[in-house]
Amino acid sequence: MTNATLSIESQLTALFADDLHVDVPAPDTDLFATARLDSLGVVELVLELERRFGITIATDDLELDHFRSFNAIAEFVAARIGGGRHR
Repeated sequence: MTNATLSIESQLTALFADDLHVDVPAPDTDLFATARLDSLGVVELVLELERRFGITIATDDLELDHFRSFNAIAEFVAARIGGGRHR
C-alpha cells in the first residue's frame, strides 16, 4: 500500500464518520457483509468521493468490489487520481 493510499484511507475514515455516519472498525472490513453499506449508501459514497477527491466515477466503474472495504475504495480512488480520471 502506498503513502497516497494511506492518506486516502485517513480521508475515508473522516468521510464515513462525518458524512455517512458509518463506523468502520478496520480497513479490510467488508462493508456489505457487515451491513455498513447498502445500495443507497453506495450512491452517497460515490457522490462524496467525487466531491472530496475531485474525480468522476463512471457508470462502468460501479462494481461492488470497488466499494467493499476501505482498502478497495482507497485503491480505486488512488487509481482515478493517478490515472488522470479527474473531472
